[in-house]
Amino acid sequence: MRRERKAATVGWLVMAVYYFYQYTLRSAPAVMMPQLSAAFGLTAAGVASMAGLFYYGYSPFSLVAGIAMDRLGPRRVVPIGAAAVGIGALLFASGNTALANAGRLLQGAGGVFALVGAAYIATTNFPASRAATLIGATQMFGMAGGSAGQFVVGPMIASGMPWNTFWAAMGIAGVAIAVLLYLLLPARAAEERVTHGSPWTAFGVVFRNPQSILCGIIAGLIFIPTTIFDMVWGVRFLQEAHGVEYGTAVLRSATVPCGWIIGCPFLGFLSDRIGRRRPVIAGGAGVLLACLAWILYGTPGVFPPYVLGLVAGIASGAAMLPYTVIKEANPPEFSGTSTGVVNFVNFTFSALLGPVFAGLLVAASGGADQMSLEHYQSAFQPLLYGVALAIVLTFFLRETGPAGRTAIPVEAMATP
Repeated sequence: MRRERKAATVGWLVMAVYYFYQYTLRSAPAVMMPQLSAAFGLTAAGVASMAGLFYYGYSPFSLVAGIAMDRLGPRRVVPIGAAAVGIGALLFASGNTALANAGRLLQGAGGVFALVGAAYIATTNFPASRAATLIGATQMFGMAGGSAGQFVVGPMIASGMPWNTFWAAMGIAGVAIAVLLYLLLPARAAEERVTHGSPWTAFGVVFRNPQSILCGIIAGLIFIPTTIFDMVWGVRFLQEAHGVEYGTAVLRSATVPCGWIIGCPFLGFLSDRIGRRRPVIAGGAGVLLACLAWILYGTPGVFPPYVLGLVAGIASGAAMLPYTVIKEANPPEFSGTSTGVVNFVNFTFSALLGPVFAGLLVAASGGADQMSLEHYQSAFQPLLYGVALAIVLTFFLRETGPAGRTAIPVEAMATP
């Protein structure tokens, strides 16, 4: 048992490294938008749409990753996902628009195996009382990558590194990580898995549970201020709306994923500690709402420059708690499928709404090259309504934490 737990720990750690890597690729376009605009002959909105293709691969392949995890185990599928991300990065580095679009889709499709695989290992090899903490810690590694994709890559690009050199190097790194995953992920867990009916049975059980859909919607509404506003438009917002110079804007934008690094494990630990999920989700979303409102409409200079982004990121960590709730609200044999479903619903928001917000910004500015604070306020005001809706929906979630949970038969969890 001790040996198996050690193997699971090593597997979880190497999966977390992979998650760090794919998040770096996810956020990196935000700090090289002028270079990408010039290379591909696109406007800023066009580059944002190209970067957003990541989620068109990430969202649907969440379902594939979830069901594959339940039926085949991480070792048989995650290395393939990492190799796909590496190949996608190499295609993006080609500078050809069609290949870059395909590469961005491939990055998303392969990248989703990182979170689903890490969450699968964490929840099937460790005590349930540590589920929220471990899933939060997994997301901590991801957001560390998201932060590095901005505050590490930004200075590299600013110092003259060609954008395509970065993507080519990351492509090679992806292939190397795939080999590492194949060597270090435990194989035994995969061989011991027992299948439970067809994949459609698993999807049917999880999708028919209204709690599953609620979890995905709440996570998605809390996630999009980061995935769409900060990771795509954050640097330009600070430059154009507040006149912040590029280097400082990159650092200030990177404070949001830095906050996630703190908030994900902290809020997961807090939830495990008090044995409840709902108050932590609602509280985190409330703080995020206040920060977002101040970032868009508040008087500049009242708070120190890096505080609002950091606090917003910490509060955003509440978005990972629905990943624990959905596992607790569905039968344990569908653990991977549950993660896949919540990830699918969550990132469908980012995939569909990314172009919508880009369109709103273009419409608000009348197609101007330089945008103002009023343009950003008009385009991103709906984010406030979305986070407020997440708070309301949290009260419809069943409390699944140890302190609020009553014995629920499996049949009741599957068809509430």
